[in-house]
Amino acid sequence: MSPDVYSALGSSQSDLSAISADQGAVFPMVMSIGWNPFYKNTVRSVEVHIMRDFETDFYESHMNLLILGFIRPELDYVSKESLIEDIKTDIDVAGRSLSRPAYANLARDPYLVEFEGKGELAS
Repeated sequence: MSPDVYSALGSSQSDLSAISADQGAVFPMVMSIGWNPFYKNTVRSVEVHIMRDFETDFYESHMNLLILGFIRPELDYVSKESLIEDIKTDIDVAGRSLSRPAYANLARDPYLVEFEGKGELAS
């Protein structure tokens, strides 16, 4: 995939979002795939921003992601404030897109909600 910003749905097997031991809750998210030029990264990365607040983090948890739409290309920024402003716009765009019925129905996709038998690595 090209270095861009996307809308997506995702779920985690962590205790934070689990419906049951083998089934996760699905959340809308914005994700960036790329180099993060503002921070001068030398390694391509994937960063997800789940559009919900949690009291604790769940780094290192297994996640299932379903990329659903392109939002914009990866950009470099002259300031952190302009980056934050675009991230807020990305969240707004993703929220509107992912609330459409066709996308909302995908939140029940077995790939997103079923974790039974899945190991640490994505299948």
